[in-house]
Amino acid sequence: MGLGDKFDAAKDKVAGSTKETAGKATGDSELEGEGKAQNLQGKVKDAAESVKDTASDAKEQAKGFAENLKKDN
Repeated sequence: MGLGDKFDAAKDKVAGSTKETAGKATGDSELEGEGKAQNLQGKVKDAAESVKDTASDAKEQAKGFAENLKKDN
């Protein structure tokens, strides 16, 4: 996960939590809902980047395994 992607996801989660809290405090259900949605968007971005990282790690491990097989033969 790139630093920019991490920042973007964190920004969405913080802004969403802030909006949700402000909405609850003021009784503004629309703002509260918007905050929940933005917070969820940040969490989804985190999850998507984690999947990319895991796939990249698996690719590197497979590459290393294949190179080791070549060396052994």
